[in-house]
Amino acid sequence: MPELSLAEKHTGGAGRSSVPAESIAPSANGAASENLVAASSAASAGEDSFDRLLHARQARFTGSLSLISLALAYLDWGLHLANAPGRRLELMELAARQWARFASPSQWTKPQPGDRRFRDDTWEHPPYNAIAQAFLLGEQWWHAATACLPGVTKSHANMVSFVTRQMLDVFAPSNFPLTNPEVVRAMVTQRGWNFVRGYQNYVEDVRRLVNHMPLDAAKDFVVGKDVAVTPGKVVLRNELMELIQYAPTTERVRPEPILVVPAWIMKYYILDLSPHDSMIRYLVSQGYTVFCISWRNPGPELRDVGLEDYRRLGLMAALNAVNAICGDHKIHACGYCLGGTLLAIAAAAMTRDSDDRLASLTLLAAQTDFTEAGELQLFTDESELALLDDVMWKQGYLDSAQMAGAFQMLRSNDLIWSRLITTYLLGERDPPFDLMAWNADATRMPYRMHSEYLRDMFLHNDLAEGRYEVEGKPVAISEIRLPTFSVSTETDHVAPWHSVYKIHLLNQGDITFVLASGGHNAGIVSEPGHPNRHYRIERRAPRAPYLNPDEWAAKAAEHDGSWWPVWVAWLDARSGALAPPPPLAPADYPALADAPGTYVRER
Repeated sequence: MPELSLAEKHTGGAGRSSVPAESIAPSANGAASENLVAASSAASAGEDSFDRLLHARQARFTGSLSLISLALAYLDWGLHLANAPGRRLELMELAARQWARFASPSQWTKPQPGDRRFRDDTWEHPPYNAIAQAFLLGEQWWHAATACLPGVTKSHANMVSFVTRQMLDVFAPSNFPLTNPEVVRAMVTQRGWNFVRGYQNYVEDVRRLVNHMPLDAAKDFVVGKDVAVTPGKVVLRNELMELIQYAPTTERVRPEPILVVPAWIMKYYILDLSPHDSMIRYLVSQGYTVFCISWRNPGPELRDVGLEDYRRLGLMAALNAVNAICGDHKIHACGYCLGGTLLAIAAAAMTRDSDDRLASLTLLAAQTDFTEAGELQLFTDESELALLDDVMWKQGYLDSAQMAGAFQMLRSNDLIWSRLITTYLLGERDPPFDLMAWNADATRMPYRMHSEYLRDMFLHNDLAEGRYEVEGKPVAISEIRLPTFSVSTETDHVAPWHSVYKIHLLNQGDITFVLASGGHNAGIVSEPGHPNRHYRIERRAPRAPYLNPDEWAAKAAEHDGSWWPVWVAWLDARSGALAPPPPLAPADYPALADAPGTYVRER
């Protein structure tokens, strides 16, 4: 392999690095001075290590959340509220009005759209309607108390509002057996056997957690047997990834291949689930030669792998292989989530360096500007990142469970509490499906890469502001000259669509923007024939006037069904005439394994 290996490239850790004593000791001061500096440096390093170990231990009991950051946020809010007697009076008046509303059922409020906690019809009848109404009115009061308090730092206000909402969610009446009508009904009709089954489910889940076993749903969807079954060959393997070339299913294909760059925060087969909802299988069936990167699941040995390694040994190495297999034809590049951000970085660097191998750019739920990155920004202030650095420094990576906790809190009612109610109070298991099994097959994040990503993108927004460097020189999204197909989803809590939309501000080129129904995963895995799907689409011609997101949504026509066929039509319009397919795993890139390869099976 022509590139430098990771072992040859890296010599130290990420984040806070120790400076060698030789680099700071003045040579003219003599041996005594040098020894003093060396001793001081060694002592400092020892103290730093002790602090890091302490913080890593603390994180085990706080869910990797910084209590200092949380305390500062509540202190900011509390002091400003204490200094605002008029605001406190308004809140007292609001509380009185809420009590008056509670006493007048005709004025009762309705749950927010999408709030599934009170969807059962029994919540509309006494006494459950009064219980639900008391909670909803209290929830509204606390929202008013924590929102829009003048003087409070915006990030602190957002954190206080978020954490307060999380605490209120714990005490929702739907979470308790005697105040949830569905649980009471099950208890009566099943004579309490729902609790027996729920306890059995709890014991089984604890056993699997302790033994580091996947969720029970995963056994019904085995990688290579039930999911990730599109035929193909691994044609390249290095320290970070395997490149899969998929076998053609049509006699003739478009000359331009498609290279898919998934995120390494997830296993690649989110795009190759069961045959009926596999995006990769669909693209192959539409007459395209498809390649996909399957990232390695990193352990401590890859702690010093950075974003540049993922670009160099991942995307660029894959591009070189695709070029060698398919000839000089340009490549349609598609990046999902973090893989899309990496693709945008690479495309900008390629344009800067006059590398014109790409035919088009497709970004799926991928951000290039992180100023409106949603509630994930609550976990990316300096205090939180310092704590995460210490956690990752100790173990060499960020564990999948540590990441899952943050993502689940963004939708705690859907991803935490509803599951606990169903599994442990109703004694039922949600029927397994492929997306659930994939979600349980989580990955880790290397120490250096994750620290760089959170600091450079979320905290400092270096990519959008032209400070992010590739090979020692800055790159700019504005330099990309490729037609771009950008997909966002309506209820995405990981990459909110308003944030994804900001590519219109960063690049004045030809952008076709899609807003699809669903969330970060389900909105992308939106195969034709899937019920209740819709999308909006609108093309912005090069250098056309800017529309803000709300104006765009009002202008873009809504269509029923999947956005996949529209995307394929967009690719067809930018591709050549059909021709015989390139060889599958040719002599220069022989098959190393059948798809899905070996890296995807790593745990």
